[in-house]
Amino acid sequence: MAWNGTFVIESYRLMESYRLMESYRVMESYRFKLALLAVGVVLSVVAMAQQTAAPGVVALTPTEMTWASQGVFAVPGMEQLNLVGDPTKPGPYTLRLKFPKGFRIRPHTHPDSREVTILSGVFATGYGETFDVGNLKILPAGSFYTEPANLPHYIEIKEDTVLQVSGVGPSERRFVRPSANPK
Repeated sequence: MAWNGTFVIESYRLMESYRLMESYRVMESYRFKLALLAVGVVLSVVAMAQQTAAPGVVALTPTEMTWASQGVFAVPGMEQLNLVGDPTKPGPYTLRLKFPKGFRIRPHTHPDSREVTILSGVFATGYGETFDVGNLKILPAGSFYTEPANLPHYIEIKEDTVLQVSGVGPSERRFVRPSANPK
């Protein structure tokens, strides 16, 4: 085979074609990786949205609600009803607590801030590490109060009472003096 200009030109064209094919392959590899990254981002966003999405619809009549004598906040003599969420787990929760007249809970705290509405009855609450009847604030049905995180407070029930409590868990009750725990 003689060396002539045609062979050199054809060789050059073959090399250029190979370079173009190689650069196309590299570009396709980048596109594939970019597509995988985009899919990963979309799936992550969907997963986060599901974790922070509002709970499903809840519509309950009083007869459909099931009270329990034990729960994270229930102590002997009271009942608890979880409406939304679970106060023992991370995330928002709303529950109801039912107390009989004369019931008391000694000074205690909760690790989360809570908002409380008195739905029925007459409820009394006070703040501090010592139960002081003189510092109780009487709250009739329709009243609202807050329990800031880790602030000692205590309660006394003046009439059979139902409370609605909302917070962000996990939550629990910690007695100021553990020996005061009625359980």
